[in-house]
Amino acid sequence: MVLQGFERKLEHLVEGAMARVFRSGLQPVELGRRLAREMDLRRTVGVNGPVAPNHFDILLSQADLDRFESFIDALKRELVEAAREHARNERYNFMGPVSVNLTPGKNLSPGMFLVNGQMQESPGGGVVGALSLSDGRRIELGEEPVTIGRLPECDVAIPDPNVSRQHAQVRRLGSDFVLVDMGSTNGTKLNGSWISGERRLNDGDEIGLGATSILFERS
Repeated sequence: MVLQGFERKLEHLVEGAMARVFRSGLQPVELGRRLAREMDLRRTVGVNGPVAPNHFDILLSQADLDRFESFIDALKRELVEAAREHARNERYNFMGPVSVNLTPGKNLSPGMFLVNGQMQESPGGGVVGALSLSDGRRIELGEEPVTIGRLPECDVAIPDPNVSRQHAQVRRLGSDFVLVDMGSTNGTKLNGSWISGERRLNDGDEIGLGATSILFERS
């Protein structure tokens, strides 16, 4: 089931010390499930396929907000990542970056919440994408090429001896992004296969440089 992706993303929030907070009452996975349903209900048909909401306002009781206060930023990050995963599984597109706000709602009792999803275009319009690194960095993609390499001045600097000084680039090409190897010594892989020239990137593609993996996200 697609919703299992939400549960995997959110389940670590109920482990360890946080388990005491979630022993009873509203669970984060309930927010994830409702957010997924909001995406499904409000999706529309775009030129390049289904388009889903990318901005979400979640209204909670003040009591539940107080319970989440110490890790609310982590919760929002996990909800954003879960929304991206759901979009990837359902092949939804976004008009802009995914964002989640958690705010108090009037007359809501503990355990009650409302989710409102909207489609918000990225600044400047056009397609959006990002490179997600294993160390937590997330590099937004725009009109300008993004250079990946070992040099500190690269847009994505990777301290890997198997990565060339200027190893590869991700470039905007019309309504797509493409990956280009820049004559690197050890080559560049896309989803485990060596590339030559330029290759179109799809949501969820894995870029391999040396011992480093980078995830491409079309959202």
